[in-house]
Amino acid sequence: MSGFAVLLYGATSYAVGLATILYTAGFVGNLMVPKSIDSGTPYPLADAVPLNAGLLGLFALQHSVMARPGFKAVWTRYVPEPVERSTYVLLTSGVLALLFWQWRAVPEPVWQVEHEAGVLLLSALSWFGWTIVVLSAAMIGHLDLFGLRQAYLRFKRRAYPPDRFRTPGFYRLVRHPLMLGLIVAFWATPVMSAGHLMFAAAATGYILLALPLEERDLMKRHGDDYRRYRERVPMLVPTRILKDQE
Repeated sequence: MSGFAVLLYGATSYAVGLATILYTAGFVGNLMVPKSIDSGTPYPLADAVPLNAGLLGLFALQHSVMARPGFKAVWTRYVPEPVERSTYVLLTSGVLALLFWQWRAVPEPVWQVEHEAGVLLLSALSWFGWTIVVLSAAMIGHLDLFGLRQAYLRFKRRAYPPDRFRTPGFYRLVRHPLMLGLIVAFWATPVMSAGHLMFAAAATGYILLALPLEERDLMKRHGDDYRRYRERVPMLVPTRILKDQE
């Protein structure tokens, strides 16, 4: 691929990835999107669970397998390294788009907060979670996460620098603040439907299962630096802050 083609491909996948993140926030929050988690034809729980579970499982499989170094070593024999991350972002966005499109709504409420203060608090907490997601990605380089920097450096005929271990901002409080933000965003809602509960529980379960795999890869990549970091900083819950407040 020419440098310009790589840059165009990277920019396109970056735009698609950002649009997918925004749509995910609207989908989970039932806000300003054509199809949200509780919109559309209501389905009985027994009919919705198999399809929704399959869609969530497909995302977990694609998202986790393609992130493993062993898969990347094989994958990059066929996909040029400067667009490997961009391709990953595009495929992830495609799987999420399929999930949004085919999701079966089960809108019966599991809990519903009606007090105005409670509604405002939970809504604000959800957006606080999404803010953590955005800021956490920015702290470690969202252009790298979405593959745009790799494509740009290929366009400029410059080598992509080796991955450096660093712990900026939120990463000094917890090892995976981005995932913490997603968990908060998924669970903080004044109206928790049965379908939303299924989504939140499955997504949280996937995060908790996938993080040990990611940490294994990080320890192989960064060695003692990450091992000492893991001993010093909690995974998801900022316990050091909680202890300081006691």
